Amino acid sequence: MNGREKYKISVVIPCYNEQDVLPELFRRMTDAAEGWGVDWEIICIDDGSHDNTWALLSTQHANDPRWSALSFSRNFGHQTAVSAGIFHATGDAVIVIDADLQDPPEEIHRFIKKWLDGYDIVYAVREHRKEGILKKISYWTFYRLLSRMIDFDLPLDSGDFCIMDRKIVDILNTMPERNRFVRGLRAWAGFRQTGLAYERHARTAGESKYDFKRLRRLALDGIISFSTLPLSMATNIGLWTSALSFLGIILLVLQYIFRDFFESLGIGLKPGFSTHVTILFLGGVQLIFLGIIGQYLGRIYDEVKQRPRWIIKQHLGLSTKPPSNPL
Repeated sequence: MNGREKYKISVVIPCYNEQDVLPELFRRMTDAAEGWGVDWEIICIDDGSHDNTWALLSTQHANDPRWSALSFSRNFGHQTAVSAGIFHATGDAVIVIDADLQDPPEEIHRFIKKWLDGYDIVYAVREHRKEGILKKISYWTFYRLLSRMIDFDLPLDSGDFCIMDRKIVDILNTMPERNRFVRGLRAWAGFRQTGLAYERHARTAGESKYDFKRLRRLALDGIISFSTLPLSMATNIGLWTSALSFLGIILLVLQYIFRDFFESLGIGLKPGFSTHVTILFLGGVQLIFLGIIGQYLGRIYDEVKQRPRWIIKQHLGLSTKPPSNPL
């Protein structure tokens, strides 16, 4: 058992407007946890919900104190909610799972077994997804693109669903990033990791909170947090653009010198055309890469302000650390 005979499991569940799915989550997660045969706690993070999510979490805590909860003062985002739950977890191992039941609680015992076998991180690998074709393509492309841009191993097709040993949790809690990509931080930490395949289900109730705007933001956080390749690409494309522009200048000079020859080929000088095309091309390239630089500068700006990553409005059943300073 590798010294893990007596242990406690913490489960972190971010929630945002999940009133429709929570009753089923309470039932299935409690049934699953009772079968583990160990001490356990479940921490739900209400990420600024506008429905009855907090009322349901309060009732569940009253019925079963092993269910605790935090309520944010506003919506801070899924990855921040996950980070807050990890920060307040007290278990020897911490499980992260979404509230929508696409990741079935009944699979958790398999992750615990792998952890007991000595793995420090056991992450879920999605064999089948129930999303639409466009989301499937987006996820597939993002993971493979990011894995080529970073200098450590990032598991493909894995989400936040995982179990982490206490030492990994402690490491994550020391990382001060505001724009967090938890599955990337988890992989970056290293140690002994393995994947566990499972079939991802459709949502039990409610609607997905990850629209393309949020997915785009998450993808940018993942790329910019772990790779400077976009900046290198900007430099390389700038060099190639300059080289092509230089060749264009040579072509213009040749067109002036050998005007008749080029006109016979149908590529004679067009007054003003080359100037307009060159200005538009170079202007577009400059704007694109100013945008890339701006993305990095914006995140630096977020980091140097040193504001708290989240603000806790209410809490149930937790000895919370100072909410104004969660580092």
